[in-house]
Amino acid sequence: MKRSSKWAFLLYEESAPENYLDILEELHIPFVLSPWHDRDVHKSTGEFKKSHKHGALFFDSLKSYEQVSSLLQEKLNAPAHVEIVMSPKGMFDYFTHAENPEKTLYDVKDIVSGCGFELEKFLLEQNIENFMSEVIDIIEENHFVEFEDLVRFARKENTLLLALIINKTYFFAKYLDSRRFNHGKKGKGGENVEEDG
Repeated sequence: MKRSSKWAFLLYEESAPENYLDILEELHIPFVLSPWHDRDVHKSTGEFKKSHKHGALFFDSLKSYEQVSSLLQEKLNAPAHVEIVMSPKGMFDYFTHAENPEKTLYDVKDIVSGCGFELEKFLLEQNIENFMSEVIDIIEENHFVEFEDLVRFARKENTLLLALIINKTYFFAKYLDSRRFNHGKKGKGGENVEEDG
């Protein structure tokens, strides 16, 4: 019998209890849920699929298919079928269809989590290259040369990026230092300016 600590499941909007988030919180099992997939289309019929969420539970210990299936059926009126999460990255991409541009794309901001599931950390781990590039773009577009300006911007605009900046402080501080240094060496027209001293 297969056992795992990470299990994926489906939740249909029409049959899920209205307070499904409260119920999940009461289970005290870290969880993550996709946005409502309410614009998915059946390839064969061209009709919309029933609105649903993809979810995953992250247990502290190994659980069997039967344990997880019966828990979700009983508490959330979820379908009996559950699957072991083989790849958290693959699961995350499926949440938003990030790797399937031919499917409807969903917003990463609509992903919900609870019970100690560290969504920011999870998203960063899955998407580190994209987020690093995004922060570099923000630095260049806003002409930041001070670390404080970057932190203030991220705190106001995007807490996920703030988590990345905190995680990669050394890299971004060095990058800003080099921008400030190069900025100081260039005059208005880009020509090098004589330094005093």
